[in-house]
Amino acid sequence: MPPRNSSIPGDPAEWLRRARSDLAIASIPLPPDGVYEDLCFHAQQAAEKAIKAIYQHYQWRFDYTHDIKELLAGLHRKGLAIPPEINEAATLTIFAHQLRYPSVAEPVSEQECAAAVALARQV
Repeated sequence: MPPRNSSIPGDPAEWLRRARSDLAIASIPLPPDGVYEDLCFHAQQAAEKAIKAIYQHYQWRFDYTHDIKELLAGLHRKGLAIPPEINEAATLTIFAHQLRYPSVAEPVSEQECAAAVALARQV
């Protein structure tokens, strides 16, 4: 494994450990007074951190962004082939922004949350 990217803290294994932690949180049953949007935020974070682990592995710089589409596009520009099912994870970005805080958007359903967790799990 190449040495870690010195400009961004954490080695790839640590990024993956944190991604797995977020995925575990996203996968728990909704606690009392919980909202699915918060579980979906952790699904988004799991995918984002797993993708950033790839950047760390190759010692490629990445911006501190929650935009999964942007992160995947960067990997593509570096020459990595991104499977279509992984590209679908770009839809998780909404959980890092618009749905993370109270808004005019409709609440996330249990089924939508399960779909978000499934996408994160693919990444």
